[in-house]
Amino acid sequence: MAPVVGIVGAGAVGQSVAAALVAAGLPGRLLLVSRRPDQVQGLCADLQDLAHTARSRSLIEAGEVDDLHGCDGVVIALRSDFTNTAQRDIRRGGAATNAPALGELACQLRGYGGTVLVVTNPVDLLSRRFGEVSACTRVFGIGSNLDSARYRILLARYAQVAPARVSGHVIGEHGDRAVVCASTTTVDGRPIAVPVRTVVADLQQRPALIRTGIGRTRFGPAGAVLSTLRKALGLVDGVEELSVPYGDVHLGIPLRFTGGEAVPALPPLTRSERLCLDSAASSLRDAYTHLPALPERIAT
Repeated sequence: MAPVVGIVGAGAVGQSVAAALVAAGLPGRLLLVSRRPDQVQGLCADLQDLAHTARSRSLIEAGEVDDLHGCDGVVIALRSDFTNTAQRDIRRGGAATNAPALGELACQLRGYGGTVLVVTNPVDLLSRRFGEVSACTRVFGIGSNLDSARYRILLARYAQVAPARVSGHVIGEHGDRAVVCASTTTVDGRPIAVPVRTVVADLQQRPALIRTGIGRTRFGPAGAVLSTLRKALGLVDGVEELSVPYGDVHLGIPLRFTGGEAVPALPPLTRSERLCLDSAASSLRDAYTHLPALPERIAT
C-alpha cells in the first residue's frame, strides 16, 4: 500500500516538496496542512491538476494537524513571517520566530509514531526542539543531505566527471560550520585530492546564488525530502546525511537505511575533521540555549 504523507506549510518550500512528491507518485495520499486555508485549498487544486497531467496516483487533500497522526511520514516546512537580516549564520536567522511555531506543532504531534522530516531552518536546532517536545523517536532534519548533494555536484565539476561517480559527505551543521569529509571522498571508489578551501567557498556561495536568482532555495530541499522519504519509509535502501542526535546536540551525519531502519554510518575522520565537527557541536549547543523557552508540554 502506498504511504500516506503529510506536509505542514504551504509556502515556497512546502509547495516544492509537495510537487516533487506528487510528480514522483510517492504518496498514495498527500495531506496538506497550513494556517492559511485559502493557500492550502489553492495548492490542493493545483497539485490535483499536476497529478492528473503527470498520471500520478497520489490523492491530494487539505487537512488539520490532528489528521497527521494517521500519516506514515510528516514533512515540516512551516515558516513564520520574518525578514532575515543576518549576514552570518543566515540559516539561524529564523530561530526566534520559527521555534515557537514548531514547538506548538510538536506539542500537537506528541507521541506520533511515524517518520518526521524537519526542513524548517535552522534545521539542526529545530529538529532537536521538535524531538524533545514531541517525544517522537523518528525525527530527521534535512540539511547535511542537501549540503552533500551540492558537494558532490561541485566536486564532479572540478574532477570533470558525472556527479554519480562521486562519493563523499558533508556533515555537521547545515550552514557556515558544515564539515567536508575530504579524507574519505572518492571518485569511482578511488581517493581524490579535494581542493577543500575552493569547494567550501563554493558551498557557502551556492545558497546566495540561488537566493539572488529566485528568492529562496526550494527545489534542492524538495529533492532531499523525496530521496529521504523513500529510504525512511522503507521503499528503498541507502545512505542519507541527516540531522539526528549526536551526543547532546543534533547535527548531520550519514545514516544507512535498511528496510526503513537507520543506523549511523559516520566515516573515519581526520583529526582536523573531528575538531571541526566538535566545534560545530559546541556552537549548536550554545545556540540551542538561546531559543525561546519551550512551550508547556502536553501531559501524557
